[in-house]
Amino acid sequence: MDNHSLHHHVSPPIILIFPFIIALIVYMVCVYVSNRRFKTWPLYRTGLWMIGIVCASISVYGPIAKMAHVDFTIHMVGHLLLGMLAPLLMALGAPVSLLLRTLPVQTARKLTSFLKSWPARLYTDPLVASFLNIGGLWILYTTSLYHLMHQSVVLHVLIHLHVFIAGYLFTISMIYIDPMPHQRSYIYRAIVLVFALAAHGILSKYIYASPPLGVSQIEAETGAMLMYYGGDIVDAILIFILCYQWFKATRPRGVTMNGKSVLALGDSK
Repeated sequence: MDNHSLHHHVSPPIILIFPFIIALIVYMVCVYVSNRRFKTWPLYRTGLWMIGIVCASISVYGPIAKMAHVDFTIHMVGHLLLGMLAPLLMALGAPVSLLLRTLPVQTARKLTSFLKSWPARLYTDPLVASFLNIGGLWILYTTSLYHLMHQSVVLHVLIHLHVFIAGYLFTISMIYIDPMPHQRSYIYRAIVLVFALAAHGILSKYIYASPPLGVSQIEAETGAMLMYYGGDIVDAILIFILCYQWFKATRPRGVTMNGKSVLALGDSK
């Protein structure tokens, strides 16, 4: 059975867009409150958050989401938007930092306590986050789950929520934009990232050779190439940010000679 038999199956439920609308409203309210109390919140962070919300929203509701039910290539466009690009853009929006400086002191302390808890430590560990993110995709595309999610609204909602949440946890476990009480070393994150990206690339090649149930060979090949090369673009940005943060954290600082401050090797003016 090819993918065109999915025409009569479930349509994208509008409920999926509500969390992102709420997230946008909460973020903008926090920006307004924060700007009244403190210095102006960086405009570029607000812009990144808004673009991330748009990417996530159009992937779960609208023409792209509707066509994704009958076209695996379009489905993969949605996957890249929802599971990779939107999490990266929204993480760069630094929502936790904004929330911490907006909330009342006692509430902010409770949030900080949660960030220090073992569940937060567990799910933001790069290895665990990678398993949830990449491992979840392997399960989705190498079993009948992909086919089944087009027949069940509940599965459709749960899988899309998982793709986004797992993608977001993966992103914030690799690059630290917001406060991260349980920080992992750069070398640990880099090693896990390399293996995670390799697993993502191998999965795209597997899809190319062995289409998921209900997907034609032609669309599987196109979708797999989009997953491979489109994912590389987002991954390159992630790698660049991680390496830049690593460089800033380890570059030599200014040293003092004869009472004068000079730049050590590797610094720039």
